[in-house]
Amino acid sequence: MTGDRALILDFGGVVTRTLFETHDITERTLGLPPGSLTWRGPFDPSTDPLWVAMQNREITERDYWLARTGEVGQMVGEEWNEMQTFVRRARGAEPELVLRPEARDAILRVKAAGMRLAILSNELDLFYGVEFRKRFPLIELFDVIVDATYTKILKPDPRAYELVLSELALPREACVFVDDQKKNIEGAEAVRLPHVHFDVTQPAEGYARALAMLGL
Repeated sequence: MTGDRALILDFGGVVTRTLFETHDITERTLGLPPGSLTWRGPFDPSTDPLWVAMQNREITERDYWLARTGEVGQMVGEEWNEMQTFVRRARGAEPELVLRPEARDAILRVKAAGMRLAILSNELDLFYGVEFRKRFPLIELFDVIVDATYTKILKPDPRAYELVLSELALPREACVFVDDQKKNIEGAEAVRLPHVHFDVTQPAEGYARALAMLGL
């Protein structure tokens, strides 16, 4: 019986393509000229001093995205002050374009093997909105979703990881946690949860490592 193993995924950047990777969708959806959005985050830090500041922990991830949200809102002549406004307006119409192909493959393989799936996110509904989540491909395959939008417990707080483990009712050594933010990986290390530090620029590699750790 393999239902005693689980893949625990961060949502933004791990299950979804990052907003850096979907500038073309964003520009098309918002009616902006191609090439309007130049910041590329981890894909080209030289284009993005604000991203570098976040990596150096001078600002938080939320600060980063609030700044970008305000900028893009101004480009379309509106005042945007919530991340979910950006996400919904930029990509809300087509959730299937946002799902990482590598994530789709891994999720289906884990499910086919009879293993369990969980999401552990700091801002799933906060950033993406409830409607987006409900329409997101494969979301129904997840056994557990722990979202700090509701729990108010943000990774890397140890309680966030313990919460998803208790909802899965599995020992930590039976699980693999995947996240793209270093501080969230440090949180997993602190509670001895097996993990993969996901590189958004090498998604296939990250998923291959996680699946191998699960014996797939």
